[in-house]
Amino acid sequence: MTMKILQRQIKIRRRILVETRSSSVPAIQTFSHRPYHKLPVTHQPSSSWKDLQVGDIERPTWNDEWKRLGLGAKLVDDMSFPSNLFFVQLGFGVDQHGDKSNATKACVRAVRNAIEFNSIPGVIQHIPGGRHAMLIHVKLGVPKGATVDRLQVAKVFPYGRLLPIQVEVGGLEFHSGRVVEELGDDDDVGICCVACVSIGYSDDDDESKQTSHKTFSTKDGY
Repeated sequence: MTMKILQRQIKIRRRILVETRSSSVPAIQTFSHRPYHKLPVTHQPSSSWKDLQVGDIERPTWNDEWKRLGLGAKLVDDMSFPSNLFFVQLGFGVDQHGDKSNATKACVRAVRNAIEFNSIPGVIQHIPGGRHAMLIHVKLGVPKGATVDRLQVAKVFPYGRLLPIQVEVGGLEFHSGRVVEELGDDDDVGICCVACVSIGYSDDDDESKQTSHKTFSTKDGY
Protein backbone atom coordinates (compact mmCIF):
# COMPACT_ATOMS: atom_id res chain seq x y z
CA MET A 1 0.00 0.00 0.00
CA THR A 2 2.80 2.37 0.90
CA MET A 3 4.58 1.68 -2.41
CA LYS A 4 1.43 2.47 -4.41
CA ILE A 5 1.01 5.79 -2.61
CA LEU A 6 4.65 6.67 -3.28
CA GLN A 7 4.34 5.81 -6.98
CA ARG A 8 1.19 7.94 -7.25
CA GLN A 9 2.95 10.92 -5.64
CA ILE A 10 5.87 10.59 -8.05
CA LYS A 11 3.50 10.61 -11.05
CA ILE A 12 1.71 13.70 -9.74
CA ARG A 13 5.00 15.58 -9.24
CA ARG A 14 6.20 14.67 -12.71
CA ARG A 15 2.95 15.88 -14.27
CA ILE A 16 3.12 19.18 -12.37
CA LEU A 17 6.73 19.71 -13.50
CA VAL A 18 5.87 19.03 -17.16
CA GLU A 19 2.86 21.37 -17.04
CA THR A 20 4.94 24.10 -15.41
CA ARG A 21 7.66 23.88 -18.04
CA SER A 22 5.27 23.84 -20.99
CA SER A 23 2.89 26.53 -19.75
CA SER A 24 5.28 29.44 -20.18
CA VAL A 25 8.81 30.33 -21.11
CA PRO A 26 10.94 30.57 -17.95
CA ALA A 27 11.99 34.08 -17.08
CA ILE A 28 15.68 34.91 -17.01
CA GLN A 29 16.65 37.31 -14.26
CA THR A 30 19.56 39.69 -14.32
CA PHE A 31 21.56 40.98 -11.39
CA SER A 32 23.65 44.12 -11.56
CA HIS A 33 27.25 44.02 -10.43
CA ARG A 34 28.29 46.41 -7.72
CA PRO A 35 31.30 48.60 -8.52
CA TYR A 36 34.58 47.26 -7.21
CA HIS A 37 35.32 48.40 -3.68
CA LYS A 38 38.00 51.03 -3.27
CA LEU A 39 40.85 49.11 -1.71
CA PRO A 40 44.15 50.16 -0.14
CA VAL A 41 46.87 50.89 -2.69
CA THR A 42 48.59 47.64 -1.70
CA HIS A 43 45.62 45.67 -3.01
CA GLN A 44 46.08 46.84 -6.61
CA PRO A 45 42.41 47.38 -7.64
CA SER A 46 41.34 45.66 -10.85
CA SER A 47 40.82 48.77 -12.98
CA SER A 48 43.20 47.82 -15.78
CA TRP A 49 46.10 45.57 -16.71
CA LYS A 50 47.83 48.70 -17.95
CA ASP A 51 48.23 49.80 -14.34
CA LEU A 52 50.86 47.07 -13.92
CA GLN A 53 53.13 48.73 -16.48
CA VAL A 54 54.32 45.37 -17.77
CA GLY A 55 55.48 46.69 -21.12
CA ASP A 56 54.73 44.45 -24.07
CA ILE A 57 53.61 41.46 -21.99
CA GLU A 58 50.21 40.48 -23.37
CA ARG A 59 50.14 36.74 -22.72
CA PRO A 60 52.00 35.73 -19.53
CA THR A 61 53.03 32.07 -19.41
CA TRP A 62 53.54 29.61 -16.55
CA ASN A 63 56.85 28.23 -17.85
CA ASP A 64 59.07 27.97 -20.92
CA GLU A 65 57.18 24.94 -22.22
CA TRP A 66 53.91 26.88 -22.19
CA LYS A 67 55.63 29.71 -24.02
CA ARG A 68 56.96 27.31 -26.64
CA LEU A 69 53.48 25.85 -27.16
CA GLY A 70 51.86 29.28 -27.38
CA LEU A 71 49.86 28.83 -24.17
CA GLY A 72 48.85 31.58 -21.79
CA ALA A 73 45.68 33.62 -21.33
CA LYS A 74 45.46 36.94 -23.16
CA LEU A 75 45.14 39.98 -20.91
CA VAL A 76 42.17 42.15 -21.92
CA ASP A 77 40.96 45.49 -20.55
CA ASP A 78 38.08 46.51 -22.81
CA MET A 79 35.48 43.98 -21.61
CA SER A 80 33.27 43.46 -18.56
CA PHE A 81 32.09 40.51 -16.48
CA PRO A 82 30.67 37.88 -18.90
CA SER A 83 26.92 38.18 -19.39
CA ASN A 84 26.64 34.43 -20.05
CA LEU A 85 28.23 32.32 -17.32
CA PHE A 86 29.40 28.82 -18.19
CA PHE A 87 31.56 27.81 -15.22
CA VAL A 88 31.97 29.17 -11.67
CA GLN A 89 34.34 27.52 -9.24
CA LEU A 90 35.85 28.46 -5.88
CA GLY A 91 39.20 27.47 -4.43
CA PHE A 92 41.45 28.31 -1.52
CA GLY A 93 45.19 28.43 -0.98
CA VAL A 94 47.40 28.61 2.09
CA ASP A 95 50.90 29.98 2.65
CA GLN A 96 52.39 29.25 6.07
CA HIS A 97 55.91 30.57 5.57
CA GLY A 98 57.87 33.59 4.42
CA ASP A 99 56.63 37.13 3.86
CA LYS A 100 53.02 37.19 5.09
CA SER A 101 52.45 40.67 3.65
CA ASN A 102 52.61 39.13 0.17
CA ALA A 103 49.62 36.92 -0.62
CA THR A 104 50.68 36.01 -4.16
CA LYS A 105 51.70 32.43 -3.43
CA ALA A 106 48.46 31.70 -1.56
CA CYS A 107 46.42 33.32 -4.36
CA VAL A 108 48.13 31.23 -7.04
CA ARG A 109 47.35 28.12 -5.02
CA ALA A 110 43.74 29.22 -4.57
CA VAL A 111 43.23 29.77 -8.30
CA ARG A 112 44.87 26.45 -9.16
CA ASN A 113 42.67 24.75 -6.57
CA ALA A 114 39.63 26.23 -8.31
CA ILE A 115 40.48 25.09 -11.84
CA GLU A 116 42.78 22.07 -11.70
CA PHE A 117 40.22 19.45 -10.67
CA ASN A 118 37.69 20.24 -13.39
CA SER A 119 37.16 19.42 -17.04
CA ILE A 120 34.89 21.63 -19.13
CA PRO A 121 34.93 20.24 -22.69
CA GLY A 122 31.64 22.03 -23.41
CA VAL A 123 33.61 25.27 -23.79
CA ILE A 124 34.65 24.16 -27.26
CA GLN A 125 31.08 23.86 -28.54
CA HIS A 126 29.05 26.26 -26.45
CA ILE A 127 31.26 29.36 -26.13
CA PRO A 128 31.61 31.32 -29.39
CA GLY A 129 35.23 31.06 -30.46
CA GLY A 130 35.97 28.16 -28.13
CA ARG A 131 38.44 28.11 -25.28
CA HIS A 132 40.66 30.85 -26.69
CA ALA A 133 37.75 33.33 -26.82
CA MET A 134 36.20 32.56 -23.42
CA LEU A 135 36.21 35.35 -20.85
CA ILE A 136 37.82 34.66 -17.47
CA HIS A 137 37.04 36.69 -14.37
CA VAL A 138 38.99 36.13 -11.16
CA LYS A 139 37.99 37.50 -7.77
CA LEU A 140 40.43 37.10 -4.87
CA GLY A 141 39.89 37.53 -1.15
CA VAL A 142 43.13 38.25 0.74
CA PRO A 143 43.92 39.37 4.31
CA LYS A 144 43.86 43.13 4.88
CA GLY A 145 47.09 44.86 3.93
CA ALA A 146 48.48 41.98 1.86
CA THR A 147 49.81 42.60 -1.65
CA VAL A 148 49.16 40.46 -4.72
CA ASP A 149 51.22 40.19 -7.90
CA ARG A 150 48.33 39.86 -10.35
CA LEU A 151 50.64 39.01 -13.23
CA GLN A 152 51.88 35.92 -11.39
CA VAL A 153 48.29 34.84 -10.80
CA ALA A 154 47.50 35.40 -14.49
CA LYS A 155 50.20 32.89 -15.47
CA VAL A 156 48.06 30.06 -14.10
CA PHE A 157 45.63 30.20 -17.04
CA PRO A 158 46.68 28.38 -20.24
CA TYR A 159 44.14 30.03 -22.56
CA GLY A 160 41.17 32.39 -22.71
CA ARG A 161 40.84 36.15 -22.31
CA LEU A 162 41.62 37.18 -18.75
CA LEU A 163 39.89 40.26 -17.36
CA PRO A 164 41.69 42.43 -14.78
CA ILE A 165 41.85 40.46 -11.54
CA GLN A 166 39.63 41.77 -8.75
CA VAL A 167 41.25 41.79 -5.30
CA GLU A 168 39.25 42.40 -2.13
CA VAL A 169 39.79 42.12 1.60
CA GLY A 170 38.96 38.57 2.66
CA GLY A 171 40.64 35.28 3.48
CA LEU A 172 42.19 35.01 6.94
CA GLU A 173 45.33 34.92 9.03
CA PHE A 174 45.96 32.08 11.45
CA HIS A 175 48.60 30.74 13.87
CA SER A 176 50.31 27.56 12.70
CA GLY A 177 52.23 26.97 15.92
CA ARG A 178 55.55 26.63 14.04
CA VAL A 179 58.30 29.04 13.09
CA VAL A 180 60.67 27.87 10.34
CA GLU A 181 63.41 30.47 10.09
CA GLU A 182 64.99 28.64 7.14
CA LEU A 183 61.84 29.52 5.16
CA GLY A 184 61.88 33.17 6.20
CA ASP A 185 59.46 33.01 9.13
CA ASP A 186 59.46 35.79 11.72
CA ASP A 187 56.42 34.35 13.49
CA ASP A 188 53.92 31.51 13.22
CA VAL A 189 51.31 33.46 11.24
CA GLY A 190 50.00 31.87 8.06
CA ILE A 191 47.57 33.28 5.51
CA CYS A 192 44.65 31.78 3.59
CA CYS A 193 43.24 33.28 0.38
CA VAL A 194 40.08 32.40 -1.54
CA ALA A 195 39.44 32.62 -5.27
CA CYS A 196 36.31 32.66 -7.41
CA VAL A 197 36.95 31.86 -11.07
CA SER A 198 34.10 32.61 -13.49
CA ILE A 199 34.19 31.61 -17.16
CA GLY A 200 31.74 32.60 -19.87
CA TYR A 201 31.15 34.91 -22.79
CA SER A 202 29.28 38.07 -23.72
CA ASP A 203 27.00 38.61 -26.70
CA ASP A 204 28.47 40.71 -29.50
CA ASP A 205 26.14 43.63 -28.89
CA ASP A 206 26.98 44.01 -25.20
CA GLU A 207 30.53 42.72 -24.98
CA SER A 208 31.92 45.93 -23.53
CA LYS A 209 28.96 47.66 -21.92
CA GLN A 210 26.82 45.15 -20.01
CA THR A 211 26.73 45.34 -16.21
CA SER A 212 24.70 42.23 -15.46
CA HIS A 213 24.68 38.52 -16.17
CA LYS A 214 21.93 35.98 -16.81
CA THR A 215 20.79 33.82 -13.91
CA PHE A 216 18.48 30.82 -13.84
CA SER A 217 16.07 29.95 -11.03
CA THR A 218 14.83 26.46 -10.15
CA LYS A 219 11.38 27.88 -9.47
CA ASP A 220 11.15 28.70 -13.18
CA GLY A 221 11.75 25.10 -14.15
CA TYR A 222 15.51 25.22 -14.74
